[in-house]
Amino acid sequence: MTAALCVALLPIPAAAQDYAARVARILRATPLIDGHNDWPEALRDREGDKRWTIDLRDLSQVKGEPYDTDIARLRRGMLGGQFWSVYVSADLPGKEQVEQTLEQIDLVKSIVARYPETFALARTAADVRRAHAAGKIASMMGVEGGGQIDGNLSILRTYAALGAGYLTLTHSRTIDWADSATDDPKHNGLTDFGKQVVLELNRLGMLVDLSHVSETTMRAALATTKAPVIFSHSGARAVNDHPRNVSDDVLRLLPANGGVVMVDFAPAYVSDKSRRWAADSAAEKTRLNAPPFRGLYIGQPDKAAEAYAAWLKEHPEPAVTLSEVADHIEHVAKIAGHDHVGIGSDFDGVGHPLPVGLEDVSTYPKLFEELMRRGWSDADIAKLAGGNVLRVMERAEQVAKGMK
Repeated sequence: MTAALCVALLPIPAAAQDYAARVARILRATPLIDGHNDWPEALRDREGDKRWTIDLRDLSQVKGEPYDTDIARLRRGMLGGQFWSVYVSADLPGKEQVEQTLEQIDLVKSIVARYPETFALARTAADVRRAHAAGKIASMMGVEGGGQIDGNLSILRTYAALGAGYLTLTHSRTIDWADSATDDPKHNGLTDFGKQVVLELNRLGMLVDLSHVSETTMRAALATTKAPVIFSHSGARAVNDHPRNVSDDVLRLLPANGGVVMVDFAPAYVSDKSRRWAADSAAEKTRLNAPPFRGLYIGQPDKAAEAYAAWLKEHPEPAVTLSEVADHIEHVAKIAGHDHVGIGSDFDGVGHPLPVGLEDVSTYPKLFEELMRRGWSDADIAKLAGGNVLRVMERAEQVAKGMK
C-alpha cells in the first residue's frame, strides 16, 4: 500500500497529461480574448463590395491569399472575444482616414448583425462575459492609429459612441501629436494635445493602446494615463529587437500601471532571423527595381520579377514557430508578471507564412498547450487567455466613471 501511494503521488509525466482537456476547461470558464485581428481590413481589400455579403462561415477554399479567419475556425479555436481592428492606412489624408474608419466600424457591425448566433457586440467587460456565457464571440473594435481621429476629439468621442474600445496612438507614421516606433520622431513622445487624447480616452472608458508607438511615446502615455494601458499586438524587445516590441524597461513599468502586453504572432516581430530576412528582401526588391533610375531592371518588371524569384530561391524565408511566440509570452511574464500578458495575434494583418503551429484562428489552444508543457498553471493560462484584459477593461470603466 505504501509503495502504491508513493506511485500515486508522483507527478504525472508530461506526455500523459491531457493538455487539450485542460485548455478546453479553462476556456469554458474564461473567455479567450484576442487584442487584434485585421479581418475587416482583409475583407475590404480583397472583396470590395462583396465584403457586405460574402459567406463568412468557411473561407478556407477562397482563391488567392488565404484568410486566417472564418467562423468555422473561430469556433475550433474556442475564441471568446475579439478586438476587431478598424484599421485604415496611415498614409491617407485625415478626412479619408475618418471616412474609411466609419466604413470599417459599419462592416464589423454588419458582420455581427448577419451572424447573431455567432457574434455579439461588446463594449464592457460585463458585455464580454454575457456573450461568452451565451456561447457567442464578444466583438469589440480597436481604432488602429491616432491619425484616424484627424486631430479632433469630437471624432474620437464619435468612435466611442459607435462602440470603439481602444485607440492605438499611432500606426506606422509619426503624426502631429505622437511619435511612431517606425518613423522619425518629432515630439519626444506626446505633445500636449497627445496627452489630452490619452486623458479623453480615460474619460470615455476607451483603452489606450501603445502598440506601434515609440518608446518615448510609451513612457509619456504611461506617465499621463489614469487607467491601465494595453499593447494590443506587440512582442518582447529582449527576445527580438524590433522597434515595434516592448523593452524590459517599459515592461517593468506595467505592474504599477496595471496594463497588459498582448503578444503578436507576426513573424518579423517574433523572430530576429525573420526581421533580418524581411529587411534583406526589401533591399533586394529596391536594388532590382528602384525608381526612377536606380534599379538594375527599372522599366523591366518581368526581368525584375524573375531576378527576385531567383533571389528567393537562394534566400528562402526562414520558418518561425509557435515555440518562439511562447518565448515572448514567457519573457513578458518573467519581467512584468503573469498579470500583465495576453494574446494579440494580428491574424489577417501580416501576410503569410505565419508561425508554424499558429497558421490561423483555430490554433490558439496549441499555444496554451505549449505553455502548459513549460509548466504554466491553469490559473496563469486563464489570466493570459482573457483574465488580464478583462481586469484592464473593468479598471478603465471605473476610471471613466470617476472622471464623469
